[in-house]
Amino acid sequence: MINCAIIDDEPLAREGIASYVSDISFLQLAGTCENVLEFIKLSEQQPVDLIFLDIQMPKISGIEFLKMLQKPPMVIITTAFADYALEGFQLNVLDYLLKPITFDRFFKAAAKANDYYKLLTQPAKAEGQDSTETADYCFIKCGSKYEKIFFDDILFVEGMQNYVTLYTRKGKYMTMHYLKTLEQHYLDNRSFIRVHKSYIVSVSKIDSIQGNEIFIQSHRVPISRNFRDQVMQQVVSSKLWDRSKL
Repeated sequence: MINCAIIDDEPLAREGIASYVSDISFLQLAGTCENVLEFIKLSEQQPVDLIFLDIQMPKISGIEFLKMLQKPPMVIITTAFADYALEGFQLNVLDYLLKPITFDRFFKAAAKANDYYKLLTQPAKAEGQDSTETADYCFIKCGSKYEKIFFDDILFVEGMQNYVTLYTRKGKYMTMHYLKTLEQHYLDNRSFIRVHKSYIVSVSKIDSIQGNEIFIQSHRVPISRNFRDQVMQQVVSSKLWDRSKL
């Protein structure tokens, strides 16, 4: 069950969203708040996993509030203004709903939150479990379809805000995930390496490295300055022929 809160200065908007929440089995309403200050008091009394957040509010706007949070819960923007969509997604909101909000659109956004919540709260691997005992495939949700992805087929992964695109031997697949979550919980760090804030590549699929680029089949993946030394050490140095032994 996801504990959620509504922050909106319009009483009718709060009532409408609260009504939608009551119709969704995996959502539980922790409270409704007229402004950010009320929410801060609410969050001190009970945990909140998801916020339905308006943007234009007195004292502190929704965008200003998001910028203040160091570890924000999941956030779905609910607003009458489309102008803040890009800035909202840059702040890693799960979805951006424009008023008036239909129940169908609201449910789709809530379902995204539910999928992500399950990912965040899945049981960690038991202590002492052999790290080599990992599945060789996973399922990812692409729209209404669940795709089976073999890890050995993955060439590289590109992160885009709260979505990732997996480039595989068979094609590319987009799903709602954070790149950091995939890196920490799904991709074996012996087989995959972060080369850029937006890219993780399969070490065995690298064909060549030239300058600040990795070549994988017909793809070019950038290497950032922050990761270059690690990439060269892990990918090249450990496998480089030693001329002194010739």
